[in-house]
Amino acid sequence: MKQTAKIIPCYAADTSGVCAALYELGGMVAVHDASGVNSTYATHDEPRWETVQSMIYVSGLTELDAILGNDEKFIADVAAAAADQKPAFIAVCGSPMPMMIGVDFDAVAMEIEQRSGIRTFPLHTNGMHSYSEGASEALLAIAEAYVLPQTERIPDGVNILGALPLDFGNPQEINSIRTWLGENGFSVISCFAMGDSLDTLAQAGKAQVNLAVSYSGLAAAEYLYNCFGIPYVCGVPVGTAFSQEIAAALRDAIENGQPAFPCTIRGGSGRKIAVIGENIIGGSIAAELADLGYDAKLICPLPHAENLLAAGDSDAAAEEEIEQALAEMQPDLVIADPLYRFILPKTAKHLELPHYAFSGRCFETKMQNLIGARFDKWMQNQKDKEGTS
Repeated sequence: MKQTAKIIPCYAADTSGVCAALYELGGMVAVHDASGVNSTYATHDEPRWETVQSMIYVSGLTELDAILGNDEKFIADVAAAAADQKPAFIAVCGSPMPMMIGVDFDAVAMEIEQRSGIRTFPLHTNGMHSYSEGASEALLAIAEAYVLPQTERIPDGVNILGALPLDFGNPQEINSIRTWLGENGFSVISCFAMGDSLDTLAQAGKAQVNLAVSYSGLAAAEYLYNCFGIPYVCGVPVGTAFSQEIAAALRDAIENGQPAFPCTIRGGSGRKIAVIGENIIGGSIAAELADLGYDAKLICPLPHAENLLAAGDSDAAAEEEIEQALAEMQPDLVIADPLYRFILPKTAKHLELPHYAFSGRCFETKMQNLIGARFDKWMQNQKDKEGTS
């Protein structure tokens, strides 16, 4: 049966992706959903909740309001909360029940903006899609609304697009990407959306190139390319060799003005390794493994861009499809979240790489920072363990 899982969990929902993407930007996120589910969006799927405050609210949708179509209560409550909290913007998004009763979020957002005088975005989540789709729509909305045209560009300026703790669960990983860019002669203009304010994101037009580090940032990257002429590079600087390829691709993109997809460039014919995970992150890991001489393939169960899958990769999403893809690949080693271990081939070793969007806080203390040479050391540790086992 398609789109079902009897063993492994599902990934975080699109609503969580919206909350994660907008978490640090000073806006208010109003989720139209039943009371009590805010803990899912704001704690289970959000590692920043205990250290950084954010205005994430749930409407407390009741059965009676849903049956009667009482949108006025939601509109009035959001407008009243905005008058009290004075957010920089308001984002309204939905869950399964508003989808079932047909709530018009475009009209709701327009009414809230008229009453509050605060820019309001309708984001069309329904809890039935993955976090990366919600985050993608949210980051695109921010880029469209706030990035300003610039008369001059900062030499070697870079925007980081698609930075979410749902993908980069280790709190040091995005900082390591910033540091790596600086060490390679680039200047970070903005990061969508960890560690920077809305005012900083508005300056993204000053960059000469964008680095899309996850699918969540790809729509914003394409928008900035089409509207501002800023090319983008898809990849995460994992491993020594692949990091150098990313740096070279950024420089080439600045020179020729064209997007580049180094995470899809693979070689290698050695030990077979399968990577299960997000499109750009997983593809980057597979590319570094190929540079190390492995035959690495990606299984991407999440939304992806077709041109970001290399030959031999799989977009298997359902549990049985993933099992079938693994059976066809016959890998010696699988790099995946610990909870995938229940469906892996018995003949394959499992190198655990926790993914916050998949297993949440279960393995929070084991989240890896694999930027630069750290990845190579991580792989070497795995080889050493196998040699002594």
